[in-house]
Amino acid sequence: MKQLWNNFKVAFAMFSKIPMPPADWEKENMKYMLCFFPLIGMVIGLLTAGTAWLLELGDFSREFETAVLMLIPVFVTGGIHVDGLLDTADALSSWQERSRRLEILKDSHAGAFAVITAGVYFVSLFGAYSQLLMHRKALWILGFGFMVSRCLSGIAVVCFPKARADGTVAQFSRNASDMVTRNVLLVFLVILAVGMLLMQPLYAAAALVSALMVFWYYHHMAMKYFGGTTGDLAGYFLCLCELVMAVVLAAASGIGVV
Repeated sequence: MKQLWNNFKVAFAMFSKIPMPPADWEKENMKYMLCFFPLIGMVIGLLTAGTAWLLELGDFSREFETAVLMLIPVFVTGGIHVDGLLDTADALSSWQERSRRLEILKDSHAGAFAVITAGVYFVSLFGAYSQLLMHRKALWILGFGFMVSRCLSGIAVVCFPKARADGTVAQFSRNASDMVTRNVLLVFLVILAVGMLLMQPLYAAAALVSALMVFWYYHHMAMKYFGGTTGDLAGYFLCLCELVMAVVLAAASGIGVV
């Protein structure tokens, strides 16, 4: 039990800005860390739902409500995944050979394509959240989507080839119990899918299918251009997956799917 508690603390300390008691960062305490990764998505989903309800009680503009909700994931995670999104955008846009792309991923400087990607990303989120605020059932499904994206991201960490043997993802995979982690995340994903489909079948199907399509693209892109996954690519996937789910749900609500 103590080992699981330590894995829980390490997961939240690594992937969020939520204050945690001191954790012992030994290999044993990182063995099941990724099993707790979806719980950070649960926190984001609950905060999104709770904040949307509180904002509804006040007399706020739609623009203000939208800005608050779309920034909740950034505040909870500290922007760690957005950093991966922007690094990957620079690497992909360089059109260099594989080794050079991997070097760009490690470069702490933001290039022009990272800036452009940041603008497109947040403007797209703003538009999607503005629409979702008018269709709360779709917004609740997106709340579950924060867990879905992290289940898929964790599965990728333990199952995809690693682009660098000394990278963060490679270290996580070495420390993780791959089979247990994969199975726990798969079970978690199935439970989430069933719960979402029972809550709102059409919105849930749209979110789940779009998430799986992004997951397929992630694998294809990582293998073709980088030879495997890295920490930055994992962040890229998480941001892209959640953005695509938000946009698809916004579109579905706009055309009157429900």
